[in-house]
Amino acid sequence: MDAPAARSREGRRATLVAAGLCLVSFVAFFVAQRVAQVTWLDLDVYRAEGWAIRTGDSLYDLRVTEHGLPATYPPFAALLFVPLTWVGVGTMRVAATVGNLLLLLALVYLSLRLIGRRPWGLPVPAAACAAAAVAVWCEPVWTTLRYGQINVLLAVLVLWDQTRRADHRWAGVGIGVAAGIKLTPALFAVLLAVAGGVLAVRRLRRGAPAWNGLLRRAAVACGAFCGTVLVGALAAPGDSRRFWTEVVFDKSRAGRVEGTANQSLRGVAARALHTVDPGGAWLWPALLIGLVGLVTAVAALLAEARLPHGRAWAAVVCGVTALLVSPISWSHHWVWAVPMVLLLAAEAARRRDRRWVAGAVATGVLFYTFALWWVPHFRSDHPELRQSLGQMLLSGIYPGIGLAFLTLAAVVVGRAWLRCPLGPLIPAEDRPVSALARTP
Repeated sequence: MDAPAARSREGRRATLVAAGLCLVSFVAFFVAQRVAQVTWLDLDVYRAEGWAIRTGDSLYDLRVTEHGLPATYPPFAALLFVPLTWVGVGTMRVAATVGNLLLLLALVYLSLRLIGRRPWGLPVPAAACAAAAVAVWCEPVWTTLRYGQINVLLAVLVLWDQTRRADHRWAGVGIGVAAGIKLTPALFAVLLAVAGGVLAVRRLRRGAPAWNGLLRRAAVACGAFCGTVLVGALAAPGDSRRFWTEVVFDKSRAGRVEGTANQSLRGVAARALHTVDPGGAWLWPALLIGLVGLVTAVAALLAEARLPHGRAWAAVVCGVTALLVSPISWSHHWVWAVPMVLLLAAEAARRRDRRWVAGAVATGVLFYTFALWWVPHFRSDHPELRQSLGQMLLSGIYPGIGLAFLTLAAVVVGRAWLRCPLGPLIPAEDRPVSALARTP
């Protein structure tokens, strides 16, 4: 047997073994969630939203479960939840769990494709199955499936978009639809627009047309988002009018700001100041961090020719920045931990530096500790308002990781530009994307 055929056979064998391990891990996860008697609280809210659309009830007056949870997403999201009403509750919960597990596989696969490195000497499908088998047990993913949340779906839509060719007819649609379901992913459209504007200026100075793949993708994302708004308005005009004029500005609907589950800068500020409303104390730091994150992501996106994994750095930095500056970022929103750790692992493998290896391992382990839940929480006497310094550090562990990652990213991207200040600006959006880039 010649060498290529032998490698192909070994690759298929590795993929089958990894797929088997992934299946075992997923089944164990499924059983563990049943034993833990998880609540699927958010999934029940989604089902109620679907019923409200079907019956014509007021979407934003409903309160669901014993916690009285309200609807917080745009009407377009409620339209997508209508199929949840077509089956029984038990079937819905099983289908949602299986669907989220499959989406986790897609999230890992797209992350590896975006990074563009052959991981651990394995074919990408084998590596994706192996990584997903481990990733399913981290706190953000566990909690996402515990509540029946849609965080993995949103991340998959964004990453699917980020791995398209610039001339792909659907490039930008994923981000626009994700923003139409939940507004936070709109920051990715801002990233594309700003980076496209910078590239347009550079092109005009060279006498080239200003229009480019980044601007095209931003325009498509904006158009897709507007399309979701229009669809929501046609299907539920009253609810749409109320959402865009009232609900979107109501900060109290999302939940308790000071709650340990809120892993945003605003949540950290509320717990640090021992108040249920930190006012503007968190706003200026959030604006500064948001600006730094956006600039870093733009620089990474434009530095594909000089920065290995540049597109992956841009995507993960943008995702983490959105989580930090959002008024509410529940712990399950941090499914961006999966592409973050994979990116750090790829950088560690490329650099062959023990410090990078240690950093990647430490970052990954922290997402498995469930450390934010080691402090008193979810009680009527609001224990989060009386935290000690140590408890604050534990309850702010994800923002701490996010800030450390943004700092590292700024250093990595900054050094790439300093090493080659006059290098060509060739963003990935202006070049074909292979399924597995041959990055050294």
